[in-house]
Amino acid sequence: MTVIVRDFRPSDAEAWTRARRASVPWMVATPEQIVHDLAHAHPDKHYRLLVAEEDGEIIATAQAGIAHESPEPGQGYFTPQTLPGRTNRGAGSLLLRTAEEHLAGVGTTVLYAWVLDNPESLEFARKRGYEPKRSAHFQRLDLAGGSLPPRQELPPGVELRTGADFADDPRALFEADSEVTADEPGDITSELDDYEDWLTNVWRHPAFDQGLTSVALVDGKVAAFSAATTDGERTYLSAMTGTLREFRGRGLAKLAKNDSLHRARAAGYTDAYTSNDTGNGNGNGNGPMLAVNQWFGYQVCATEIRHVRTL
Repeated sequence: MTVIVRDFRPSDAEAWTRARRASVPWMVATPEQIVHDLAHAHPDKHYRLLVAEEDGEIIATAQAGIAHESPEPGQGYFTPQTLPGRTNRGAGSLLLRTAEEHLAGVGTTVLYAWVLDNPESLEFARKRGYEPKRSAHFQRLDLAGGSLPPRQELPPGVELRTGADFADDPRALFEADSEVTADEPGDITSELDDYEDWLTNVWRHPAFDQGLTSVALVDGKVAAFSAATTDGERTYLSAMTGTLREFRGRGLAKLAKNDSLHRARAAGYTDAYTSNDTGNGNGNGNGPMLAVNQWFGYQVCATEIRHVRTL
């Protein structure tokens, strides 16, 4: 059997989605999302989607690009996934080599990759010169069979809205997202300063659910939010939950996330996922989110370790 690597084609969208859902079920994947991501990627991102195909079947996928929102140039990323049971066929190596050549050719000097925390994946990364750095947990909450904390009484001056309430002018949410993103822990610092790009790739993204995104306002000002992405079927993912600096320490992010989860369950979603840097909660602006997610009842379902290699 022969494995080849080639660029993604729009006709691959259904097969891509099936492969992604089987490989990383804790991530939201839809055909509309992947086509949108490719069609609307910022040119400075040098975004490329790759597939590994074995006798006409897609057995692995990869996303590669440059972190164009970072003030530090030359930082690239590569995210491969291989179908369970289809490893050791050379697909990962071919995808990695193709991605490295592409990124090196557009000015990447440092390449980051998330690697599943299992012996096979870690050894694959080690043999190819990648060094482990920080880790992150993915966590699952059973919305169908589990229970949620009851809705809390709102403090004086606080109200809850949905993202859809900002449809006419979402700039306040862009500014909130920008501040929280700047404080998020990670290897690559991001600065959101392109409102039009944010509108296209966040606000109007096919996976972003404005109606299930919850926003906490204090005296009419955006103070905290919990952004929701969904597959439109059963999977709900908390894309970002955070509080603006002047309002931290008041439990507003927890309030917003609880509201969003209640409405997601009412809308028929059965599986809720979230993720946290394992160092999250130490002055990073999001508060002790690991403890918050334990309060909701999330259970760790997977761990990934960020690896880095200098090209």
